[in-house]
Amino acid sequence: MRAKREYRDRGDVEVAVLDALVDRAEEGMTVFELRAAVDADIDTIETALGELKDDNLINVENAHERIRIRPDDRVVPDPEERQDDEQGILDVVREKFGL
Repeated sequence: MRAKREYRDRGDVEVAVLDALVDRAEEGMTVFELRAAVDADIDTIETALGELKDDNLINVENAHERIRIRPDDRVVPDPEERQDDEQGILDVVREKFGL
């Protein structure tokens, strides 16, 4: 799942971080899990996290001796509503092969 459209007008890394967090909104992610999910170096991810935190788009919690990062509720789309710009796997395959 991807972050709501109104939160996608940010830098590529910030959007990638938001998308990764939205995918795991319930359990949240650690910085190391984000590093594995986002194609950027740790310094760039930390900068993106700082910007997102400053804009109140993420929540940082200390849970069981681990720092967990979750997206703010307003960033997570309603699962019942598919965003127009979100493509399913079949859409991607059709586009790739010209079907």
